[in-house]
Amino acid sequence: MENTISQIVEITKASESKIGQVDFENLNFGNIFTDHMFVCDYVNEEWQTPKIVPYGPLTLEPSARVFHYGQAVFEGMKAYKDDSGDTFLFRPDENFKRINKSAERMAIPEFPEAYFFEGMNTLLKLDNEWIKPGFGNSLYIRPFVIATQASVSASEADEYKFLIICSPAQAYYSGDVSVLVAEKYSRSADGGTGYAKAAGNYAGQFYPTNLAKKEGYQQVIWTDANTHEYMEEAGTMNVFFRVNDTLLTAPTSDRILDGVTRKSLIAIAEKEGIKVDVRPVKVSEIVAAAKDGSLKEIFGAGTAAVVSPVKAFGYKGEHYEITKQENSYADHFKKALMDIQYNKAEDPFGWRYKV
Repeated sequence: MENTISQIVEITKASESKIGQVDFENLNFGNIFTDHMFVCDYVNEEWQTPKIVPYGPLTLEPSARVFHYGQAVFEGMKAYKDDSGDTFLFRPDENFKRINKSAERMAIPEFPEAYFFEGMNTLLKLDNEWIKPGFGNSLYIRPFVIATQASVSASEADEYKFLIICSPAQAYYSGDVSVLVAEKYSRSADGGTGYAKAAGNYAGQFYPTNLAKKEGYQQVIWTDANTHEYMEEAGTMNVFFRVNDTLLTAPTSDRILDGVTRKSLIAIAEKEGIKVDVRPVKVSEIVAAAKDGSLKEIFGAGTAAVVSPVKAFGYKGEHYEITKQENSYADHFKKALMDIQYNKAEDPFGWRYKV
């Protein structure tokens, strides 16, 4: 192995690449990882020298606090390669701000901006061959932080590990989904951790989602914990409703994630003169709109699928089909956003970040 030093990051290169063993035409999302990973430890009240090392297992004590008290937060990002072979990130400043916002809520120390961006850039340059060109192909990037202190004392840790791992991804064609509107279970509550990308938020979603699957639905639209009267998120994505030609979406709060894709779609819609109402959305008004034909679309917004159309929803034992629109907002917004991400269109917002 060869050791070199970037401006900030200490690098240990893998002795050989495993890229030749990967079938890039048949990737299962999130199962294959690149040759290297970024690692930085927090010890003695400061972040140590960040490192890039060959991707491989970690050694942790069984008493590491992440296993017992769930101190873990993460982000989801993508790198894109244009037709000229240049690599871009999409609004990485937002992901950096949000992981530190999530960390603060979970009593995890803030990560330095210089370490984050130098580490990300260096990692992507080392594993650049893993970023395949082609519209829809990308490299999924997972920054995350875990509590590593060996102690089962019920308090925040004083040692942490910040990592970035990367996984090649293909164009995401999941098809339109059917969703069940939650009547009993909640994703988050007032004063909780819903706005943070905390690992435990997602674990709590799996059981009600499995119940929905038994009823023939793929995802859940989460409702507010107090009354279950208001729509909040769809699965692991923010959710939009098109009633006639107006887009409705719930405002962010301490229950709802401040999604990067969500805020980008709102900005594109507003620039194009499409009316966007950011306000609490009642389940009853969406049911009424489905009955009178004014509900044109429902779609989720997130990093993995960008935009995920909903073809039907269930509520209180009733099933509501949504007629596919010929000129759908979902298709239009997805293309508009991806054209910016893949450097196929002008970027009037300044979102594209060249690696």
